[in-house]
Formats: sequence, structure tokens, C-alpha cells
Amino acid sequence: MPHLHIKEFKKIAFPCTVDEVEFNFLADNITRDDEQLISTTLDGETFFLLVKVDENRVLLKTDKLTRPASITLVHRALLAYSKAASLEVLASNVIDRKNVHLDESTALKKIEYFAKEFPQEKEVRIEVGFGSGRHLLHQATNNPDVLFIGIEIHRPSIEQVLKQVVIQKLNNLMVLDYDARLFMELVPSNLVGAVYVHFPVPWDKKPHRRVMSTAFIQECRRALKVGGTLELRTDSENYYAYSYETFIAFNKTILHINKNKDIAISSKYEDRWKKMEKNIYDVIMINDEISEELSIDGDFSFDKVQLSDGEMVQLHTKTHRFDGGFIHFERVYKLENGVMLRISMGSFDRPEHLYVIVQDSEAKYYPEFPLKSRSNLKAHQYLNEVLHG
Repeated sequence: MPHLHIKEFKKIAFPCTVDEVEFNFLADNITRDDEQLISTTLDGETFFLLVKVDENRVLLKTDKLTRPASITLVHRALLAYSKAASLEVLASNVIDRKNVHLDESTALKKIEYFAKEFPQEKEVRIEVGFGSGRHLLHQATNNPDVLFIGIEIHRPSIEQVLKQVVIQKLNNLMVLDYDARLFMELVPSNLVGAVYVHFPVPWDKKPHRRVMSTAFIQECRRALKVGGTLELRTDSENYYAYSYETFIAFNKTILHINKNKDIAISSKYEDRWKKMEKNIYDVIMINDEISEELSIDGDFSFDKVQLSDGEMVQLHTKTHRFDGGFIHFERVYKLENGVMLRISMGSFDRPEHLYVIVQDSEAKYYPEFPLKSRSNLKAHQYLNEVLHG
């Protein structure tokens, strides 16, 4: 990720605007003196820059929880703050130029785009963890009447696909940097033609982090139209065996199993594994039922906060558990007027990490609301109760 290695961090007077970049406020970590956050707004997106003191180094980089969709915004923000504070930069991987293809691309979306109004004009197909993008780009090119949504968290892979979207002039492909397990919770029912999960990370030592799970399969079944498929392709015998057992545990399911099946397009890793004569397994679930329409009721409003700033500081590292989920207070920050909490909340398998600002007894999520899912709404209710005292 882009960063500046600086001799020392210098504060500026907030708020401040430099080269169209708005710096709104500074948040100091109350329990640690090696971290500060700078609220930044650029091109309509608000995110945090992170000041991190690490092993006698001072780094200025982006906060991973709020990083903007476009990496170009991060580069511009880092350069603007360095200019505003007259920082002495010792080393940098930040570039002061634009990537023409990335600037032209409109395919990269934020989760709010789908949460606000999910596109339903045509059949949707989703690829989870598209890697090099070979399969995703091939499918989009050969199915122009289908909307493809590619989900990936590896930034170089995202940028590679966005570049190809511009070069190939594809208008039926959208890209999202987000947790696919959470994303599936807001996909409308009976809409999706296929969900591709090709060569996911096996996570043998941390199976709870696997994409494929009972909850994920349930959401896919609901989102798939009749005849739609959930397609797992893996080189891991452990992942294949685990996934098969997870699929077959459902009371009713239709599965197709293939071993070493050739497909129209393969990744460079698959080509390598085939040369090594490594087995490739496919597990394809076919949906044959119409699901109820997706309905999620509730909002993320807060009651008046009853806790004092000191009592909120004491929440640091506290965890509140409830049936099906939890809230964990990860960090507490001091603002010029108020407190900001960094929390993780929601379900145990797919938590969401968020910031909450409390000023004058009023609480709000910042810079954006959580994803409107059943687990997040339930977690919000408990968070509201905790802050209400």
C-alpha cells in the first residue's frame, strides 16, 4: 500500500484544504501514543490517513478500514498532507502521476452503491476472489447481456482488471473490494445466475475464515434464480472434502462433482498446477427452489448517549456477546470535542469493522453506515444499549 516514511509527524490546523484534498480533523489513540488518524475527504469520499510509529520509523499511510475505492485518491491525499505540513520524506512509494486507465474506469464500486439500489435490470453473475481476472474477463466478454460483479481484496489484482475493463471497453463488469460473505447478504433473491468461487484460500489452520460455509451457501441459495449455480473450483483436497460435507449437510441439495475438468479459461496458477499433475476439484450446486424476497427491516440510528467520555474510554478491549454475534471495542480515540470508537461487530464468522463518533451525547457511524444486514442490525441494537448505559 502507498506510504510515506517521514522524519517526524507534524500537525496542521484543522480543517484545511490543499490541492482539493480536505483534512477535517485529527483523532489521537488514547491508549497508545504510536497512532493517529487524519479524517480526509477527496472527490466525495471520506477516509482516514494513518500516522503510525513503528520500530523507530514514522509512517503516513492509509487506514485499511476506510481506504477509498480508488488507490489514486490515497496517493493524492498523502502528497497533499505532506505539502500542507512541510514533512521531511525519507522514503516513499507514492507516485505523483495519474493512471489513465484507472482514472477512466467507472467499474470500481463501493459497497454503498449496491446497498442503496442493487442493479436488477439483467441477470447477475458473481465471482468471489477473481485473482488475475482471466475467468471474470472471459465471462464478461462472452456474455454481454449479463452483469458480472467481481469481488477481490487484493489491490494489484483489482487494478489489473480495471485496466482491462477500459482497454476492452466492457460495460457489463463491476468490481468491489469487500468481504464476499457480507456482500451476499444484500443481494436480492432469485436474481443471480451463477456464483463462482475459484481457488479460494484454503485456510486449513483457520477454517472459520473460509468463504464457503453453511451461512454463505444459504445466502447463495436465496440469491440464485432457479437453475442458478454455486461453483467451487479448488486444488485443495481438504477444502474439497470440507465443502462437500458442508453442501451435503443441507436437507435438500443437487450437486455435480467433477475431477480434473477442463474449462474454457484457466488461471496461471491452475496452468502451473496442471503441469505439476495436481488434481483440480469442482463442486457445483444447482438451485431448484424459488426463495422469499429479501427483507431487512431496521436502521442505524442511536438514542442519546448516556456514558461520559471517561466511561467510553473504559470500553477499550471490552467485548459484549449476544446470540449469533458480538461487539468488540478495539480502540478509543480522543477528538477535539468528543470520542471516537473503533469497533468490530456482527457475526463471529464475518464481522464488520467500523468507527463511531460520539460528541455532545450524539453518536454516529463515521464515515459510513455499516452494511444493512440482519447480523449488523442486531449488533447495532446491542451497541445502542451499551452507549445508552
